[in-house]
Amino acid sequence: MGELFTFFGLISENPDFLFLTHMVLSALIAIVLAKVAISNLQLVPKGTQNLMEAYVNGVLDMGTDVMGKIHARKYLALVATIGLFVFIANFIGIIPGFEAPSANLNMTLTLALSVFVYYNYVGIKTHGVVKYFAHFTGPVWWLAWLMFPVEIVSHFSRIISLSFRLFGNIKGDDMFLAVILMLVPWIMPLIPFALLTFGAFLQAFIFMMLTYVYLAGAIVVEEH
Repeated sequence: MGELFTFFGLISENPDFLFLTHMVLSALIAIVLAKVAISNLQLVPKGTQNLMEAYVNGVLDMGTDVMGKIHARKYLALVATIGLFVFIANFIGIIPGFEAPSANLNMTLTLALSVFVYYNYVGIKTHGVVKYFAHFTGPVWWLAWLMFPVEIVSHFSRIISLSFRLFGNIKGDDMFLAVILMLVPWIMPLIPFALLTFGAFLQAFIFMMLTYVYLAGAIVVEEH
């Protein structure tokens, strides 16, 4: 959103610079939140610790519903980190003077590729190459010639699904907010701010849920 003021734009208006600085800022905020939450751990949590524990427990419960508690705990750190980073990257675009790095396809595609590579790696490591790719052939052996390429295309389409869903929604939210700010810059944006905050949370939730689903599909081969 180069037509809007950004604080980092005072240094340089180069789009790549703005994207990189906002992405690094999102990562730093996530790291600081985590550090503050564990800096003074208490038996009865409060403040940032209470907030982060509630978040982590929520992510764990979500993963438990998808793949069972044992597996959910194993991949909790990965999914919770992705979710926190994505939410912050979505949310800072709502704050005047900042841009959402998740409105850039470079970030969303990188995250999608990372999830794609990792869940396939986990599947191969858990079951071996032959057994893992054998479940791509489907339950009926004489349809294997058809099911295998369909499954391959289906798995690669997940990259597009993860990246373009997040990118498209956040980019659309940014454009909507820009129009609102240009037309009615004072009172009216308060309602869109609330809606966009919910949207930022929802997109992070969807990304986490799909990550858990893809991991579950990779490790629970027998149930396919």
